[in-house]
Amino acid sequence: MALSEMNGDGSEQEEDRCQEPDVIATGNILESFTESQEIRGLINSLKGVYGNLGTREVTIEKFIVIMDKYQEQPHLLDSHLEWMMHLLLDVVRDNRSPSPLVHLAFKFLYIITKVRGYKIFLRLFPHEVADLQPVLDMFADQNPKDYETWETRYMLLLWLSMTCLIPFDLARLDGNILSEEGRTRMPIMDRILKVAKSYLVVSDKSRDAAAVLVSRFITRPDVKQKRMADFLDWALSTLSKSSFQTMEGTIVMDGMLQALAQLFKHGKRDDCLPYASTVLECLDNCKLSESNQTLLRKLGVKLVQRLGLTFLKPKVAKWRYQRGCRSLAANLQFSAQVPVAQNLVAAAVTAAADEEEYDIPGEVENVIEQLLIGLKDKDTIVRWSAAKGIGRITGRLPKELADDVVGSLLDCFSFQETDNSWHGGCLALAELGRRGLLLPSRIADVVPVILKALTYDEKRGACSVGSNVRDAACYVCWAFARAYDPLELKPFVNQISSALVIAAVFDRDINCRRAASAAFQENVGRQGTFPHGIDILTASDYFAVGNRVNCFLNISVYIASFPEYTQSMIDHLVNMKINHWDGVIRELSTKALHNLTPQVPEYMTNVVLPRLLPLSVGTDLHTRHGAILACAEITHALYKLAAENNRSVTNYFNEKSLEGLKQIHQELCSRQLYRGLGGELMRPAVCTLIEKLSLSKMPFREDPIIDGWQWLINDSLRSLPLVSSTARQQIKEAAVSALAALCNEYYINEQREANPVLQGELLQQYISELQNTEEMIRCGFSLALGALPRFLLKGKLQQVLEGLKKVICISHKDVSFAESRRDGLKATAKVCQTVGVKRDGPQDEFVCKDNVIQIYMMLLNGMSDYTTDSRGDVGAWVREAAMTSLMEVTLLLVQNEPELLDANICKQIMCCVAQQSAEKIDRFRAHAGSVFLALLNFDNPPIPYIPHREELERIFPRSEAVTLNWNAPSQAFPRITQLLGLPTYQYYVLLGLTVSVGGLTETTVRYSAQSLFDYMKKIQNNLDAMNNFCETLLRVFEDNLLNDRVSVPLLKMLDQMLANGCFDIFTTEENHPFSLKLLTLCKEEIKKSKDIQKLRSSIAVFCGMIQFQGDMREKVLFQLLLLLCHPFPVIRKTTASQVYEMLITYSDIVDPDILDVVMTVLSDTNWDAELPVVREKRNYLCDLMKVPKPQLVSKSAA
Repeated sequence: MALSEMNGDGSEQEEDRCQEPDVIATGNILESFTESQEIRGLINSLKGVYGNLGTREVTIEKFIVIMDKYQEQPHLLDSHLEWMMHLLLDVVRDNRSPSPLVHLAFKFLYIITKVRGYKIFLRLFPHEVADLQPVLDMFADQNPKDYETWETRYMLLLWLSMTCLIPFDLARLDGNILSEEGRTRMPIMDRILKVAKSYLVVSDKSRDAAAVLVSRFITRPDVKQKRMADFLDWALSTLSKSSFQTMEGTIVMDGMLQALAQLFKHGKRDDCLPYASTVLECLDNCKLSESNQTLLRKLGVKLVQRLGLTFLKPKVAKWRYQRGCRSLAANLQFSAQVPVAQNLVAAAVTAAADEEEYDIPGEVENVIEQLLIGLKDKDTIVRWSAAKGIGRITGRLPKELADDVVGSLLDCFSFQETDNSWHGGCLALAELGRRGLLLPSRIADVVPVILKALTYDEKRGACSVGSNVRDAACYVCWAFARAYDPLELKPFVNQISSALVIAAVFDRDINCRRAASAAFQENVGRQGTFPHGIDILTASDYFAVGNRVNCFLNISVYIASFPEYTQSMIDHLVNMKINHWDGVIRELSTKALHNLTPQVPEYMTNVVLPRLLPLSVGTDLHTRHGAILACAEITHALYKLAAENNRSVTNYFNEKSLEGLKQIHQELCSRQLYRGLGGELMRPAVCTLIEKLSLSKMPFREDPIIDGWQWLINDSLRSLPLVSSTARQQIKEAAVSALAALCNEYYINEQREANPVLQGELLQQYISELQNTEEMIRCGFSLALGALPRFLLKGKLQQVLEGLKKVICISHKDVSFAESRRDGLKATAKVCQTVGVKRDGPQDEFVCKDNVIQIYMMLLNGMSDYTTDSRGDVGAWVREAAMTSLMEVTLLLVQNEPELLDANICKQIMCCVAQQSAEKIDRFRAHAGSVFLALLNFDNPPIPYIPHREELERIFPRSEAVTLNWNAPSQAFPRITQLLGLPTYQYYVLLGLTVSVGGLTETTVRYSAQSLFDYMKKIQNNLDAMNNFCETLLRVFEDNLLNDRVSVPLLKMLDQMLANGCFDIFTTEENHPFSLKLLTLCKEEIKKSKDIQKLRSSIAVFCGMIQFQGDMREKVLFQLLLLLCHPFPVIRKTTASQVYEMLITYSDIVDPDILDVVMTVLSDTNWDAELPVVREKRNYLCDLMKVPKPQLVSKSAA
């Protein structure tokens, strides 16, 4: 049983999010059954709704929804069950009630039973003598194969199981069993038995109710004398003839096992004992343990334990342990005072005097053996049933035999056994402890086993098993806290408390952490002896341990501040967690060791590090990985501690430790452990080690190991194309971080400068790699250049910028290298921040007036990267990096040398970012929006030359900068479209909006289009504003002609704008220049195009343009009729359909006399037909509509 299930629903997200407690604790908050009147109304309405399928289903659904609310607190229904049952049974008993209504009433009864449980509900059924015959008669009308009315049969069987308990001999109810026709009527006893037998073999839930009926009916005094032996004979023969290999056999066996288990549970021991051996023998022959049906194995275990209880006399073991005081207040008081010996009712005192000797049947050994095997079953429900059986049977055994059972149980915890065996063993130990059957003398044997179980974790392939074992071990600790007096557990308090704290803080699984926290809480309350229990409990309660990162990095530090726990926590991390199969746990463990180091620096130096150094060059990959990271983190923590105390880090390290740290890289390199899949873990681990040792200022200057470390960093960056995509980013980041730390510590001389030879070689090597044919190598070395310290860039800035410029620029051969361009942009910004700004400084050393334009052009180029490949819009990564870099460089300049900022540059930055903040991808739009507002609202000092600053601050008030959600189209587009009214931004915002309005995402299209139409309505009567907007729109179209990324969405947007009457002001004027230019551009766009989507969009635009007056109409009609003979049949059909709709909308286009003919030709012609046939129809339409016929151009002439 998982304690986590007892303490909450466990729905909280595992990683990095610790939700507020009130988000989770929403269960068990109802106070009463508030819907009683509504339920009464629903039941009373059954007679009116049963005939209509729709209303019947609605009524059932309402009833289910109301009742399901009380699944967790069904006791609230108790005072209402009786009237609900009577209302429904009145419907059932009414002879006028049709069959569907009766079935509906029984369905409602079943829904109530499902919520409250049949055992409670059963007692309320009417059970007068007069009820027996009607209930039996109802079975005659039932069809066991009708799967829609199984609830009726289920409830009838439960009702019959209650009515059959009437305290009269059933033979007295038979009367004259000769019927009028002279035939013998079946006695009531046989009728009930026949019903029970028939329903024990059905496939629905009625089988469960039939088993209940059997257990109550067969155990009646009159029935057991006459029918019990026959029934058992029938059940055992049916069981032995059935096979669990078939579905039918499984169903039959299920029914028989349920009936037998219920019978031996409810029957008197004296009645059942004569048959128990036979049943056990039959059960052994069935070999249920070999079945793959979980339910059959569970029922087998259940029946075995019932048989075992039948063999043993029902008595309470006088030798069992009984705890005295159970007051929590007394326990807490006990912890503060000197323990006072209490008069415990211990078993040992009275056992010798009162133990009643009697022979234990030989079958009990067989029963216990089967239950011990059941503890090792592969399914939890079987193990749990076996554990309860062990507990029940042990309670009836003499003390010596019970101790033998405990000894056999402890054999489950061998490391040769599976996790199932450990789990079952824990459940059984908890059960014995709860029942007082695990005597204090055995605690010394049990506690070590439980401590092992609390850290049980067996690797299986790519994952592990054991979380259920650890959870069950927490349950054992929880049970022991309630079962034993504090004096009994006192010798083991430190061990148990440390183990539970470790499980609560360092376990991988959230349910185990919560279970350990609950067990710790129970021990603090019941035992009152756990050191610092209340303080720890406050810090590591159920909700606090829900976040794994918080547990490892924060809660652990607080708990480790109590000396009783410090060393055990550190030892656990070193022994169990740094070699864990999950890399995330290994990394968290090493960070936890870093945080715990200040508590016991001497222990870390003298014990932990010497233990880790051999492991860091060991044979096991995971252990090696964790040990290297642990060495790195502990070393860095010791350095920080030394720095705080104004001591040298070498005070904490002896010569052997320093040599060991140096040897790690050399050993791995000589054994070629950087190769292959293992290398994907070793490279980032050793790079982290290099970084931490460099940051810790280790005395390795001028040591050959520095060259080895530099080789590893370079080799890791060169090997990026060879490693898996999952490890690539981690290796790249680790190598770049290591490089920065290494250079800062070991490549700078006393004059704070670099060795010119080393500087030249390093930069030459890195810049040459920027033109590598492998994209990942470019990425790595770009970021490496960005991480170099200022003294290495001094005098080489222009050379570095030229190298990065080649990475950033798109050339024909590396157009798909979006990731290298992204990292090149990031590196450019980092380099600028590293070297700093000096207006009149040399361009080889500073960002200055001579190179600032070049830097901005490099960054602005990234804003126009719209590269796409099989991964989608990969250019978005480049644009995102460009925006971030532009912001960083601009803020750097404005804080140091604002004179270097140029009005044109500021305008370009703001316009480009505004365009991105109107585009379709939510994440990148949100990033653009945050950059836009960061630049606008920066005031330390404010950025100069921002166009229309006042209007922008009105559109984006500072008070709403934090709350505005750019990710949500409903919030972003109404704001960004307001920029269309600002001349500087209009072109760029419209370009971004085009892609959004003509996009595919439904919410983006809806809100962006609505915002655009709202803006158009505002300027509808302002001719100048309309002319400016239309000029900008045509310019966007012209600039992006044949650029499908923009032109296709633009055609879709134009279609929507025309349909929404955005250009109504121009439709009254004949041959308006806007319409003529738009038509020309549309024709140019689709010329020789084979893009179906583009052609379809253009058809819609042409149909919308028909609203313009003058020669435009004839030109538009000519284009549409031309498309009616397009080579693609789908385009011909689309054109015909759209023209048909256009003629309905604008009926004044053609002469009313010929309108019907034109419509008929458009609708009746098969536009899929051969082109000559279609052309004839099209030409006929040209004649009708007085439009020039398109001339067929031969290919040679073309």
